[in-house]
Amino acid sequence: MTTLKEKISLTFLGTGTSIGVPVITCDCEVCTSDDKRDKRFRASVMLDIGEEVYVIDCGPDFRVQMLREKVMNLSAIIFTHEHRDHIAGLDDVRAFNYVLNKSIDIYGTAKTMEMIKSEFPYIFTEQRYFGAPQLNVHQIDNRPFMINGHEFIPIKAMHGKLPVQGYRIGDFTYITDASGIEPEEMEKIRGSKVIVLNALRNSKHVSHLSVGEAVEILEELKPERAYLTHMSHFIGKHADLEKKLPDFIKPAYDGLKVEI
Repeated sequence: MTTLKEKISLTFLGTGTSIGVPVITCDCEVCTSDDKRDKRFRASVMLDIGEEVYVIDCGPDFRVQMLREKVMNLSAIIFTHEHRDHIAGLDDVRAFNYVLNKSIDIYGTAKTMEMIKSEFPYIFTEQRYFGAPQLNVHQIDNRPFMINGHEFIPIKAMHGKLPVQGYRIGDFTYITDASGIEPEEMEKIRGSKVIVLNALRNSKHVSHLSVGEAVEILEELKPERAYLTHMSHFIGKHADLEKKLPDFIKPAYDGLKVEI
């Protein structure tokens, strides 16, 4: 693995599930909480590495997330998988095209790119549709790849029966929407100082890790710090969950910044 010389500044753009928190029509104690940490956009993170800015996944809240964090540059978007809560904000890349006067690089597996082309056909017409996002498409598999001199190591996980990609960059690993990780892929994560892992709710789920399952994996991997993401309102209030976790594991929240 290539050693990353620059520090990573990690920003949690969103830490919620496909329907976010609060949930429409729900009046549970989480959805009505006054704690800003209980307000969760769809899951995504941003990595500032040197002069480069990478976003992993751009869901339907992408525009608001970019405005909230006052993002002025975008080097690439890397996708974990093709579900809409991870790709639906792609049209808002147009603003970066206009202001930065450049196309934006996007990275994902063949299946993810196929779905993106299906969901946004006007982006990929032979004769460019005026006003459509300008993208440079890069198809990846499970082998390491480079972006602007930075190595990204894909980590295959299973989201129910759907393969998804996590990523390791230097001492940082990000995995979301996983329900299981095979031993050989776990070895790619081992040694990471900071790990972000999904935890949907307290009870088991067919396609997502529960809190207990995520904690078990993190206790095996033993990073210096770990954060839970992709959390539903069933997780309980942030303040209550935080008290139940081992000291090295914290529930992430939207806007949280971590230096790696």
